[in-house]
Amino acid sequence: MAEAKSDAARVVAAMVKNKQTLDLALGKQIAGAIAKSFGVKLEEVAILRLLPAENLLEFVVPETLARVGTIPLSSTTSLAVRTVRDARAEFLNSFSGARHHTVFEAVRLSDQQGEPIQKIMSVPVRAGDKVVGAIQVSRKGTTPAASGADFTRTSLAALEEVAAVLVQCFPPS
Repeated sequence: MAEAKSDAARVVAAMVKNKQTLDLALGKQIAGAIAKSFGVKLEEVAILRLLPAENLLEFVVPETLARVGTIPLSSTTSLAVRTVRDARAEFLNSFSGARHHTVFEAVRLSDQQGEPIQKIMSVPVRAGDKVVGAIQVSRKGTTPAASGADFTRTSLAALEEVAAVLVQCFPPS
């Protein structure tokens, strides 16, 4: 693997150097590093893994969403499913206006009132030619302007680097 260029990928690479399996504790640490790198809150980072036998995506983090449920790969409105199915990274700076799965967005992740996702990046986690999961970073707020800066191709590329490092923690399929 080439040396990571982004700060987020370097930090995550240091965390996963022992190639341990991604569990809740490690997921929280990695999500914290991603959140810090992209200037978002911890609950604005999601790491999902594919359960191929069940045709589902499950949340590793945020912990609250991991307890709430899974996303069927048959979903036609889930960005995470589209990311895994199409094996394509994307960012949307007008996500609140796009048709998307909102059931998880309604789950309260902190003591504060939940705000809608306004902007989001979603990247596949690839193991060779197979997609084994996804990472999403969002910006929430009452309006797109209130949620913070737009995501860019550069920020998307940095998150793709994180995914390339994080795949070491996904069990072989």
